[in-house]
This record gives sequence, structure tokens and C-alpha cells, in this order.
Amino acid sequence: MSQPSAFHAVIAGLVAAFVGFASSFPVVIKGLTAIGASDAQAASGLMALSIAMGLAGIVLSLATRMPISVAWSTPGAALLASTGAIQGGFPAAIGAFLVVAALLIAAGLFKPLSRAVAAIPAPLANALLAGVLFSLCLAPVKAMAEAPIAAAAIIIVWLVVARFKRLYATPAAAILAAAIIVWSNHGAAIGVGDLTPTALLITPSFSLSAMISVALPLFIVTMASQNIPGLAVLTASGYRPNPSPLIAVTGAFSLASAPFGGHAVNLAAITAALCASPDAHPDASKRWIAAVANGAAYIVFGLFAGAVTKAVAGAPILIEAVAGLALLGAFASSLGAALADPEAREAALATFLTAASGLSFLGVGGAFWGLVAGGAILAFSGAGAKPRPSKPTS
Repeated sequence: MSQPSAFHAVIAGLVAAFVGFASSFPVVIKGLTAIGASDAQAASGLMALSIAMGLAGIVLSLATRMPISVAWSTPGAALLASTGAIQGGFPAAIGAFLVVAALLIAAGLFKPLSRAVAAIPAPLANALLAGVLFSLCLAPVKAMAEAPIAAAAIIIVWLVVARFKRLYATPAAAILAAAIIVWSNHGAAIGVGDLTPTALLITPSFSLSAMISVALPLFIVTMASQNIPGLAVLTASGYRPNPSPLIAVTGAFSLASAPFGGHAVNLAAITAALCASPDAHPDASKRWIAAVANGAAYIVFGLFAGAVTKAVAGAPILIEAVAGLALLGAFASSLGAALADPEAREAALATFLTAASGLSFLGVGGAFWGLVAGGAILAFSGAGAKPRPSKPTS
């Protein structure tokens, strides 16, 4: 192994970590705070997720000698943002996170469960994802009304950078948003003691409504929009890992992060493609080095999550705008895929509109009812759709 090649692999892993973190941490913070977390609890959750996915990526990459990248569930965080506050507050959300982690472990250990998730018709899975992303994708428009100059600058930078390198557009917008917050003094000054958040152990509570409105949709979205595409990326890159232990291990690390506010970690897709590409290392058997570096960088980012969440608290609308820009591609891809099959189009629209509506019925959020509505229409019409991987988001 030549030193330059190993160095390039490390750089590729660090770039992937920066892109993955900067492009989606606003979504995670928004999701956690929307469902009831305080700023301190959101910082704890962000730190727990970052460390969990970093450690999981390192463990899996070293064990398999494959570039196994792990990320937090970005569509899962978007789901939390669209669900909003639930009965029982954040402790009830923690209980739902623990159940999701247990389901992920079970999906890895028992193949019928993962097959059941994969059997959800692709139009409905994509429509569900589009529905939960919709409200966040409106954030840039709302930001233009609330902070027009700052929002316009962020959007312009995102558009300009995307014109040349789409992958770096959201990190560039996130950096500009942070600079605007610091320059305008919207947020309180960040001291050395604010850099590393306090790990807060939150006592969970369990309720049926939280299981139905949070745990079940979060599990489905994480499996259908993250784990399945993540496995597809590895396969397309020439790797043939056994998927069961990968999913079970991410479930175990999700279980460890949940009591501290982490909603779920899973196999990465886009960042995995960066680590698994020939640009990371010409020798496919050495690309695991990039994934290990990627995991180490996530741990470091997690240790500075306090500064991130404190800055975000100063001007949340700007960070929400960045999150909305980051999710535009995923929203467009998922909505397009949802409506691609004419026979299932009405069912997909019912799922999308119900999930995007923000309704809550019997204490259960719109994501669950969206699947129920779409599934009922599919069953009544007799239309079917072959399951296929959803579009990756991170």
C-alpha cells in the first residue's frame, strides 16, 4: 500500500464526512427540536448520533475490509420534523427511538422482517418520503419572507456552487449561513465550554400513539430510504457484503444512541459512494481506509455538536433554509419515482398528500395514515408495483 494512495483514501473519507455532516445536520436538529427536544437535548442527540455512526462505520469497515459508511437517518429526521410534538413529549420520542433500534436489529437478524419492508410498493415508499420532506423543502421560501437578504445570499451561493459541483452546494450554503449568524450576532457568543455538549441520559416513556406515529414510520423510512439504497451502492461498487450483520450492527448502535436523543443510524448511500469509488483508492480492497477516516471524522464532529446547536438556535430559519435546499434533490427524486407508475399514481398521491398534510388523527401522525390511505387505494384498485430501492439521501 503506497503512502500517497492511503493519504488519498483518508482525504476522501474526510471530505465525505464533511459533506455528510454539513449537508444534513440542520435536518437532524430541526427534527429533534420539532418533536420536543430542548436545545441541550438536541445537542446531546446530535453528538450521540455522530459518535454512534462514526464508531459503527469504523467497526464494520475494519471487520469486513469494505468501505462501509454509516450515517444518521436524514429522512427519519425529516419525518420527525413533519410529525411535530407528540403526546408524552420527548421522553415518548425516546421510547419510539428505542423501538426503532430494536426493529433494526430484528431486521438484521430475521430476514422476513427486512423482506416485508422491501415488499412495500415503491410508489408508496417514495410518496411517503416525498410527503415528509415537503414541509422542509418550503423552508427556503419562508426564509425569503422572514430574512430576505440573508436567505437570498444563501440560495444564490447554493445555486452557484451547485452549477459546478452539486455535492458541495449544501456545505457551502451551511458555511455561509454560519458566517451570517456569527456576523449578525443573532446567536449568543459561543465559549469554549459550549463546544462539547453534555450527554443527557433521557428516561424514555412508551405509548401506543408514539409507536404508531413515530416508531413504525421511522423504521420503514430508514429501511426503505437508507439501508436498502446503501446496500445497492455497495453492490454497484463491486462489494458483496452480507446485509444482515450490517443492519443489525447499525441497529445496535442506534440502541446505544437512543437514550441520549439519537433517532437512528443506518447504512449511508451518497457518502458511501464517495468512500467506495475509485477516487478514494485505485485498489478496491483498500477503500475501507476511506470509510474508517470517515467514521473518525464523524466522531470529532460529534464532540463539537454543542457549538453547532448553539449557533443554530440563534437563527433557526436560516438553518432550516439550508436543510430545505439540501433535501430538494431527494424530494424531486422521490416524488418523481412515486408518480412514475400510472397504475399506482392515485395511491401514491394519496400517500403523499396525507403524509404532507401534517394531520394527526387519534394521536397518530400523517406518515402512518398516508401509508394506510395509499395501501387501501392500491388494494381496492388492484394496482401493484414491484418494490425497488428508494432514492438515497445521504
